[in-house]
Amino acid sequence: MPARGGSKGVPGKNLAAVGGVPLVARAVRACLGARRVTDVVVSTDDPAIADTARAAGAEAVQRPVGLAGDTATSESAVLHAMDAFEDRHARPVDVVLLVQCTSPFLTARDVDGVAARVLDGDAGTALTVAPSHGFLWREEHDAHGVNHDQAHRPRRQDRAPEYLETGAAYAMDARGFREHRHRFFGRTALVVTDAARVLEIDDPHDLARARALAPLLDAAATPTLADVDAVILDFDGTQTDDRVLVDSDGRELVAVHRGDGLGVAALRRAGVRLLVLSTEQNPVVAARARKLAVPVLHGVDRKDLALKQWCDDHAIDPRRVLYAGNDVNDLPCFGLVGWPVAVASAHDSVRAAARAVTATPGGAGAIREIATWLLGPTLHTPAT
Repeated sequence: MPARGGSKGVPGKNLAAVGGVPLVARAVRACLGARRVTDVVVSTDDPAIADTARAAGAEAVQRPVGLAGDTATSESAVLHAMDAFEDRHARPVDVVLLVQCTSPFLTARDVDGVAARVLDGDAGTALTVAPSHGFLWREEHDAHGVNHDQAHRPRRQDRAPEYLETGAAYAMDARGFREHRHRFFGRTALVVTDAARVLEIDDPHDLARARALAPLLDAAATPTLADVDAVILDFDGTQTDDRVLVDSDGRELVAVHRGDGLGVAALRRAGVRLLVLSTEQNPVVAARARKLAVPVLHGVDRKDLALKQWCDDHAIDPRRVLYAGNDVNDLPCFGLVGWPVAVASAHDSVRAAARAVTATPGGAGAIREIATWLLGPTLHTPAT
């Protein structure tokens, strides 16, 4: 899996989160979920990408500077990674897969599909493709059809099938790949995938589309207690319905949900570290935190910096933190934690960036729902 640090179109692209998960981690998980894959290796020149890949369950290979520039080919990175893997493990590679992090909706089934066509001796190479029914045109001296005769436009059902290369996954016989040094040789097999899932991230617009599609295409996932060491909660709009009542003296009142209090108490008894983190400098935030017996940081301009410092102070890995929020000022925190969670009433951009979304709106029991994910429907404290 080539994943260099440099990208002109989308800086830091391979670490950009889609559905709350960095692109490189999404690709690693798809590969690890494939039955035919034995090892997953990420080739990178970036320490942060290497750390993220390892955390997701892959090995990381340090890519030489000469193979990490804009003109370096994916094939060169794969050949180098194969050599490094064989030196490290003292065993040969039989079939090598080239998987691209920039295809966020790659599935384990796609990966298994290309692997099987080569492993079973059906082909020397295989790739994922999507059905295509588009009429292509080229403009030179005059516009003319590429895959059709413009004077005779057959019906879709009368046309021979055509397929678009998705760029997501390729499989190659390792010996043939070393000999030919490119990804297509011998007989090439096509593995047809769902066209709705085909998206390559090359520019910021592609990334925005991927984030918007993630809630529709990703399988629903919620964390358990085994995934999380700490829960950090925004206040306004997350523990409340985002409305404020102001009396004639300027005092503010908000409504909270008793079920949320029960959920927080159960998490506290289970040994989960808790924090309320809010930009608002408001006595009501501190009062609610005291009622819940949870530490609070409020009046914070940069919530992401405060979150990082709190994790450092308590020796907590941010990748094992669940952060629940609702509005755009929560997005920087979403980028730091392993489980960014949006409440059902959150802003659209926050829902798109979340790894999980509650069914319950803020202020209506969303925190109780999150506690239920972690502890189970009865909120039992784990046995000690």
